[in-house]
This record gives sequence, structure tokens and C-alpha cells, in this order.
Amino acid sequence: MSFSLNSIRMGGKEVLPLIEGGKGVAISTGASSGPWAAAGGIGTISAVIADAYDEHGNVIPHDYMGKSRRDRHNEMIDFSIRGTIDQVRKAWEISKGEGHININMLWELGGAQKILHGVLEKTKGMIHGVTCGAGMPFKLAELASKYGVHYYPIVSSGRAFNLLWRRAYKNAADLLGGVVYEDPWRAGGHNGLSNAEDPTKPGDPYPRVLELRKIMRKLGLDHVPIIMAGGVWNLKEWKDWIDNKELGPIVFQFGTRPLLTKESPISERWKKKLLELKSGDVLLQNFSPTGFFSSAIKNSFLGELVGRSDRQVDFRTEQDEEFNTEVMVARKKYIVRGEDAAKIENWVAAGYDQAMKTPDDTLLFVDADKATEIRKDQKDCVGCLSQCRFSSWADNEKNSTGRLADPRSFCIQKTLEDVAHDGNIEKNLLFAGHNAFRFGSDPFYSNGFVPSVKQLVDRIMTGD
Repeated sequence: MSFSLNSIRMGGKEVLPLIEGGKGVAISTGASSGPWAAAGGIGTISAVIADAYDEHGNVIPHDYMGKSRRDRHNEMIDFSIRGTIDQVRKAWEISKGEGHININMLWELGGAQKILHGVLEKTKGMIHGVTCGAGMPFKLAELASKYGVHYYPIVSSGRAFNLLWRRAYKNAADLLGGVVYEDPWRAGGHNGLSNAEDPTKPGDPYPRVLELRKIMRKLGLDHVPIIMAGGVWNLKEWKDWIDNKELGPIVFQFGTRPLLTKESPISERWKKKLLELKSGDVLLQNFSPTGFFSSAIKNSFLGELVGRSDRQVDFRTEQDEEFNTEVMVARKKYIVRGEDAAKIENWVAAGYDQAMKTPDDTLLFVDADKATEIRKDQKDCVGCLSQCRFSSWADNEKNSTGRLADPRSFCIQKTLEDVAHDGNIEKNLLFAGHNAFRFGSDPFYSNGFVPSVKQLVDRIMTGD
């Protein structure tokens, strides 16, 4: 079967309609995005707590010295700015100044706008576009206009884009480089599932993307590419989308496949793990401190979070007809339903003898070591999110969400930093898309073959 793929004009430059998806905290680096851009596609660098280098080319550790969360939050912003600038320069050098380089920002990152300003001021002429998701980035167009770069909002519905356009983007139409439709069921990392959508019932992306295109047509944006992200493994499976007049110009984003390349900075253990995955080994869950659903590889880290959340009961401070049983846990009294008292007794007997309150008037049961770890992680918060359900940090005057810290979640900065720097792949969060199991069955990766970025792009260009 023959397969052809034409280039497309994006961000004022002719490129292959292939984008490397951004993966935060030192995963989407200049080392991988530079070769992707050099191969003719769009390389993407994550601006989320990126790694900077010393004069010898060694990664500078992110050691937080501030005594307050606000101090550490400001350090995190500085780390992100310095690191992203270094990564952009590296990608620029690898692509010899000819490649198309975008940066990706988690809009819910604490200080996201400060980081983008800091990076774009120092990288003029090297960055073509800014991609933003995980939130509603209303200020994105204004920021892009200031620095003369294109912008690429990430949405999971036409309705979301319509709101962004009418409230903010219509004033910077000429710099809209593309609209990323990120499938909320199949993409890796954080997902944009709405309250009206069932996480267990994936929707067909075609009608959702078509709805987005219809909205864009009404707004005079038929020429602006839609970038299909999430669930894209090879292009032969999407041939009906290519040169489809109903959908208009379509570009494809690959987030998971670039993890397994020679240039990818993830550990060899992580790469080996990808080759061993089976169908169903990626879990869509809502433990993230961002409040968003996210998709990650099943391992002991996720297993512990599932088990932790299962050891949970409602409680009250005063008795009523339903909550009529008093229990004693670690010398504290709680009032629970009668049927829950036996569960608590069994959990305590099994060593889960520490009761932690959640913001939803439930008690969570963990062992002493986990309780100590949770409290320490909450105390050591670096303010990496604009609002964090785990630590109750918020990037506001009070530095607080006003809600109780939630022990059902985790410190995302801690685990992503660790796994990005050769940490344990069983005891950390491993983001991945739901097609990651295909590494093990795709003949391209036979006998443990790990391609270079150029080899991967060439493979994708054949349709496989």
C-alpha cells in the first residue's frame, strides 16, 4: 500500500504535519525535540521545570533551599525559565537553526505566565510557537502577540475552543498556529474530561473533531490546522482523516512513541518497561493534584494510590440516625456508619492505623510510614501548581486553596522529578498514552529495537 504525506504551513513555516507532543518535567528536552525538528516536523520542549546545564554540560539539580512555599515557588519559576532556555538553545543548535521549535506549558503550573515571559524574552527567533493545555489559557493569545510567536491551545471539545476564541483569541487571529484536539480518553498525561463524560466510555474522536472544525469554519478559521493528539500510533489508521475536506487541514501529534528513541532522556529501565506493556496497562484515573484526570502506566505507585483511596469511609462530628457508631483510631474518636466500623477494624488490624481527613468529610486509612511521607511531602510543597489539592497551595495572596489538603493525591513535582532523573519506575508516576502497549507488538521494535528520532519520523512517514 502506498502512502503519501504532504507538508503543511504552520507558524509561518513549511513542516511535515507531525508534532512531537510535549511531556513535562525534563522529558521533552532539546535532545529529543531538536532531532524531531531537524527531521522536518515540529519539535516540542516542555517549559515545566526543565533541566538547565552547568558549564560542563551536566544537569543542574533542582535543589530547593527556600524556607517558605512562596520562596520555593519562586525557585521553581527560576528553574523552569533557566532550564527551558537551555533546552531551546540545545534544540536550536541540533536543528541548525532551521527546525520548527515549540514550547509546551501546563497552564495550571504555578507561575506559568511568568515562566513564558521569562523564556520568550531570551529566546527570540528560536521559538515558533507556544502550546498550552490543562486549563483555559485565556491569556495565551495576548502573550503570544507580545513576542510575535504563534499559539496552540489544547482543547478536548469545540465548546472549549469557542469560549477561548470569543473571550480572548479573536483579537490575535493571525497568530493562531493551530488548535490541538487532545483526546481525553486516549492521550497520556493530563486529560480534559468534563463532568458530563464517562471516563470508562471513550468517545469517537471523528465527530468531536468535526464539531470543532464546524465551529472554526463559522469563525473564519477553516485554514487553521487541527492537531489530532491522543491515540495516534501510525498514520495508516488515520488515512481517512488526511486530505479530508470535511475535516480540513489535519496535523498529527505523537506523545508516547517519542519516549522510545535513542535521544529520549528517560531511563533505560523505563524504555524496557515500555516494550513489555500489555493492553490495559495504562490507567485513566483522577489522583492528580491538578484535579484533572490523567493517564499513566500501572505500577506499584498507582496501585498504592488505588488501595489508599479504597480504604476510605465517610464520617461525621455528631451522631445522627445514619452515623451512629463511634470508633477510636490513634486515640481520636470518629463517628461513622455502623457497617463501616468493621472495615475500619480490619484496616487497623492490617497496619493501616492512621486516619487522615479529606476535604470531602471522609477518613483515609494508611500506615504510619505513609502518613509521615504524605505530611512531609505536603510540608515540602514547592508551589508547582496554580492550585494543588494535595498540599492546599494556591498561587494567590493567601497561598491557599482554602480547602483541607487531600491525602488521596500526591506530590506530582516530587515523583516526576525523580522518575525523570533515573528514579524507580515502579515507585513513581509514569505518564503514557493508552496505545503504549503497542511497543511490544509493533514489528518496528522487534528484538528490543530502539530507533533514533530520525528513524522514528521516517517510519511514521511510511504510514506505519
